[in-house]
Amino acid sequence: MSTKSYRIGIDVGGTFTKAALIDNMDGSVAGRSSVHTTHDHPDGVAAGVIQVFERVLSDAGIDARDVVLLAHSTTQATNALLEGDVARVGIVGLSSAKAAKLAEVQVRIDGIELAPGRVLQTSNQFLLSDGLDRKAVEDAVRALRADGAQVLVASAAFGVDNTSTEELVRKVGEDFDLPTTCGHEVTRLYGLTTRTRTAVINASILPRMIATANLTETSMKNAGIDAPLMIMRGDGGVMSISEMRHRPAMTMLSGPAASVAGSLMHVGMSDGIYFEVGGTSTNLGVVKAGRPVVTYANVGGHDTFVSSLDVRVLGVAGGSLIRISDNSVREVGPRSAHIAGLRYACFAPAEVFENARVVFFEPKPGDGDDFVAIETEQHGRFALTTTCAANAAGLTSPEMHCYAPAEAARAAFAPLAAKMGKDVVSLAKEVLASAAGKVMPTIRSLIKDYQLEEEQQVLIGTGGGIGALLPTVAEGLSLRFEIAKDAEIISSIGAALAMVREVVERANPDPSSDDIVHLRTEALEAIGKLGADPKTVDISVEIDRQTGRIRAIATGAAALRSSGDTEAVTERQARRVAARSFRQGEDDVELVAETPGAFVYRPKADFRHSLRIVDRRGNVRLQRSHAVVHQTNVENWQNSFQSMNLFGPEDPIDAFFGAVLLYDTHLVDVTDESLFSNAVMIVDSELSGVPRQTPVVLIGLGRPTAAEH
Repeated sequence: MSTKSYRIGIDVGGTFTKAALIDNMDGSVAGRSSVHTTHDHPDGVAAGVIQVFERVLSDAGIDARDVVLLAHSTTQATNALLEGDVARVGIVGLSSAKAAKLAEVQVRIDGIELAPGRVLQTSNQFLLSDGLDRKAVEDAVRALRADGAQVLVASAAFGVDNTSTEELVRKVGEDFDLPTTCGHEVTRLYGLTTRTRTAVINASILPRMIATANLTETSMKNAGIDAPLMIMRGDGGVMSISEMRHRPAMTMLSGPAASVAGSLMHVGMSDGIYFEVGGTSTNLGVVKAGRPVVTYANVGGHDTFVSSLDVRVLGVAGGSLIRISDNSVREVGPRSAHIAGLRYACFAPAEVFENARVVFFEPKPGDGDDFVAIETEQHGRFALTTTCAANAAGLTSPEMHCYAPAEAARAAFAPLAAKMGKDVVSLAKEVLASAAGKVMPTIRSLIKDYQLEEEQQVLIGTGGGIGALLPTVAEGLSLRFEIAKDAEIISSIGAALAMVREVVERANPDPSSDDIVHLRTEALEAIGKLGADPKTVDISVEIDRQTGRIRAIATGAAALRSSGDTEAVTERQARRVAARSFRQGEDDVELVAETPGAFVYRPKADFRHSLRIVDRRGNVRLQRSHAVVHQTNVENWQNSFQSMNLFGPEDPIDAFFGAVLLYDTHLVDVTDESLFSNAVMIVDSELSGVPRQTPVVLIGLGRPTAAEH
């Protein structure tokens, strides 16, 4: 076993399963590989996970014993819901007699339409929880099973406060060999209808996800893999595979989340719109101040309490097919070359198309027969795609994953251009304009929805097909764009680098300091169950007095099994990490503050007052602009905080710009708090019990500097 250690991230996509081998010390990419996703294998997608794991290690000459973490994203939860591959759910609703009239209506969940013609079927039983005995529960479960229930949900009015009746249903369900989801497991928020619906969706995919988890673990064991296995969640964090067996719904939109995690952790994205282009679909979303925007997932038009990234998914991408009508481009997508079983024309040699002819076809029954392809005598049929159009228009370059020689793409487009009486390049640009027209309204909507400064936005491109769409969209919107390094494997990188994340929420419109301390403790316990190393955990608390909710968000690194702790980086090594993140030379970056667990850097010449916090493991923990830094200690933090003058332009007594506090390796983030009193209460709860002379770095955020006015 070598002294080096590695993480492996695997993205299980619809077509390919891709792996990235990441150096655990500096986060660099040490290897990459891909295999076709093994949908039809007896072991399902787990077989592809193991295949690509072994291939990426073999190609890089790395021993499996040097792998300290394996993490993968998955489309299984999303696909199960989209395809209707779900179990029938039996719901046991519970309430006291006093609340029964309203509760019985709220816990009754009828069938949920997941897609046209695909319905999640349910059966319902209701019990009074006053003096509830086991026999009554057994009778209810027996009736549900007789009605075809394959899994159970236990949902009690005020079940977040008293979980005993829901847990009794779980015990009975186990005796009947029925996997069970309790409402309090999926969320601790009030809102009985939404909590029950969320539990129903979670339970419906339990059999499929548990089977996948078991197959993956067995395959890993048989392959001699001893590294901990983590699964990507839809909110950008990872969870242990044992936890996934209980809450598989948390993995919805796992793939896009992995891409965002890669953009944040590998590329250093702090603000902008992420733009991921695959072969069939494009994912769009927002990162503000280093955080992806998270919302609650909607399934079949119904709200849930499943946290996920606010991802807008569009049916146009690098492999989208072209539809022709009335001698013009009618539409691009949503059907793709992959769905039609065709090769991209631009990746064939130009001479293949010397005597090619245009054909119109129907990819799937009912699609319409105006999709266009190019057919040859000797080599068969090829798809004309957005990727082909981008190469024909000369908008790609060799470093792009989707690059192909322009002459090949133009030779493929020539028969269609001749048929339509158009110039090849003009036709290619018409195709791209049609595709971009499906994307630009969504970007404008994101800018409006999140009140972004349009002229300050940058599009961060990821995904193997990004070169096919990004240049045209950026030009159409007059926005800057960047294609991320390692764009084609960014989701795999994101899975490897993502943090363990857990959210604990409560309905509490006026929390006390004790309430905050209790919530923090619960979040710490919850993230420990997910596999986080307690030494790396940070917990941020948000108080929303308008909605009456308080939320604790815990993040931390996965606990790794290795031969020893990762060596701490030197200050010089940390400076090098910060310089790379700033895209500056080492000599152009200065150390402005430090704690025993982290360094704070900024560029020497930077009117935006940017900063990076690099921890002693060499990880960038925070990146911000418009930052004011003040070094103090626990004893004096409040006085220093007050003196930093972070209040708004009219200096209201209880309103301020955001701030972050750093001590040791821990970050206390109060950027979402609009009230100074909330921020003080949250930080006080964090620092209770910390020695008074412990160094503290205060970082005021969000206030433009004078040089920018």
